[in-house]
Amino acid sequence: MTTTHHIMNAFDQELQFLGNRIATMGGHAERMVEQAVQALVTSDGGLAQKVIKDDLVLDEGQREIDEKAVIMIARRQPMAEDLREIIGAIRISSDLERVGDLGKNIAKRVVAVTETRQPIRLFRGLEALANLALTQLKEVLDAYAARSVDRIGFVRDRDDDIDAMYTSLFRELLTYMMEDPRNIAACTHLLFCAKNIERIGDHATNVAETVYHIVTGELMPPDRPKDDKSHKVVIKGTEEVQLRE
Repeated sequence: MTTTHHIMNAFDQELQFLGNRIATMGGHAERMVEQAVQALVTSDGGLAQKVIKDDLVLDEGQREIDEKAVIMIARRQPMAEDLREIIGAIRISSDLERVGDLGKNIAKRVVAVTETRQPIRLFRGLEALANLALTQLKEVLDAYAARSVDRIGFVRDRDDDIDAMYTSLFRELLTYMMEDPRNIAACTHLLFCAKNIERIGDHATNVAETVYHIVTGELMPPDRPKDDKSHKVVIKGTEEVQLRE
């Protein structure tokens, strides 16, 4: 067996290590968000504290991938697809670390929200938004594991659905605050939670674009507006909330 073969085999193992660490980080990030939303819905302060502590795992995962990637680039001097794999792993780990931060931010608001119990329909809206965002995240991580771009365009475009649901929830929370000023504090925290979930969809979209670049060597067309419509929600009078044209 030649020295070159040994080197290539070792490099393949290092690439596999990066892929495995991304998969582990992805699963952990998904669980953190799921548990953060569950803690919010059930007023479970203990579970919220667990989510906050679990964020350290993602921080360590990102550091490990960054350090390994730097060593691989310096030692192997990869080109083309191999270099895209390494840079892609760095980018995806960064997005997953941010997803963990967003889950932690939700968990931090559990106590503030549950001091004044809110209608269950508001929590159901958050759950639906979280399910949509997490489904998107899972699908792009599956695409990364399979190095497949078959559904990447569909997954990225579906971020519009997340934005639309977030805007609807934003409007509903504003309406609820207008009905009773005592709801303002809790609903403000829920608004931040909803925004954190919407941002998870944006990070899933970032991962989709990175996977596309890894597999094809090309960038996805920048024709999808990353924008919810909450900035167009305005108050008319004292009872009506609508979207500006």
